[in-house]
Amino acid sequence: MSIALRIVLIVGACIVLMFVISKIRQARFSTGDSLFWLLLSFGLVVLALFPSISFFLSGLLGVQSPSNFIFLAVIALLLVREFSLQNQIAQLTRKITTLAQEIALKNEDRSRQG
Repeated sequence: MSIALRIVLIVGACIVLMFVISKIRQARFSTGDSLFWLLLSFGLVVLALFPSISFFLSGLLGVQSPSNFIFLAVIALLLVREFSLQNQIAQLTRKITTLAQEIALKNEDRSRQG
């Protein structure tokens, strides 16, 4: 892994870490979201500081280069996170639809009574 990629990983992870910490202080992130991003940035720093980990894992998985392994791992983690968020959105959409229907029915009952 080139030194330039290691520097980019460290700088990128530090930027994400600062962003997450600022959002946590402003109470704009939930605990689960902040934990995910903190672990991701910590993992990138570890991979940048200890490139032998990415060499070992890329060899183990048959990925041609350690940088490709890092890209693959980050993309895979983000896809899992995206799936999780889509699941949460679908559940919230169902709840909103149910609530809207219940409110409409209560309003209809009130208009018939009054």
